[in-house]
Amino acid sequence: MTSTNWETHMDIGFIGMGVMGRPMAANLVAAGHRLTVHRDTPAAREVLGTSVRYAASPAEASRDSDVVVLMLPDTPDVEAVMRDADGVLGAVRPGTLVIDMSSISPAAERQLAEEAGRFGATYLDAPVSGGEIGARDGTLSIMVGGDPDAVDRARPILEVLGSRTAHIGAVGAGQTAKIANQIVVGMTIEAVAEAMRLVEAAGVDPDAVHSALMGGFASSRVLEVHGPRMIKREFEPGFRIRLHRKDLGLATEAASRLGVSLPGASLVHGLMNAAVDAGLGDSDHSALRLVPGDLAS
Repeated sequence: MTSTNWETHMDIGFIGMGVMGRPMAANLVAAGHRLTVHRDTPAAREVLGTSVRYAASPAEASRDSDVVVLMLPDTPDVEAVMRDADGVLGAVRPGTLVIDMSSISPAAERQLAEEAGRFGATYLDAPVSGGEIGARDGTLSIMVGGDPDAVDRARPILEVLGSRTAHIGAVGAGQTAKIANQIVVGMTIEAVAEAMRLVEAAGVDPDAVHSALMGGFASSRVLEVHGPRMIKREFEPGFRIRLHRKDLGLATEAASRLGVSLPGASLVHGLMNAAVDAGLGDSDHSALRLVPGDLAS
């Protein structure tokens, strides 16, 4: 690792060049951090060009990094990137900070944190909310689980990526907060979808209704952003239904384990299953508007 003051400019290994990861990495570069990223793809090159070093494996991205950031789709992806023969755990040094910003199982995060600790690394779970727009604008809401000193060390990175960072508790607590977030967002999307379905069936101007609702107690960020998408039938992601379905699956799994009833979340999870089955998995989650409720039964 370099002797550069990590509080200002760090050597960061960034793993995950998807819809969220690319703009997040670009923001870190713009803030003066030095990045080694995995993977080298045309989409990554389009956003990052030659401003980063490209690594052939997660291990290569991690080996000389002060901090390793993960932004991956699901629990198995994070577990593979961490544990595979060319993975992060085979390359981290004592003192490396690993920040998983993916949305995955809280139990998996706790296990990975324990394994990272055996190599002298420190581990945070720091899932985000705000979608592609928040990733691009650096306005994500970040929910962090882990040791307070590690959270303080991570703040120069988190403050570039988000406008709000909340330290929730120990490792895994960030993921629990993200699951709660996804319940609220998913159920609100379904509420807006049902409202728009009713308005349009009644022959009432949906734009006028949307404007009226935005001025009242029904106003929300979901209504503001996704109401117009539903009205215009414009469902380019954003945040894909298949990923939100995964998050609600984590919610139902956690509820089963904890003995908690989540009837509304379970209903919306079923609707998202129906949407994926109907070929809408890569559409924005606002495309829930297209799924009739009886498909979930």
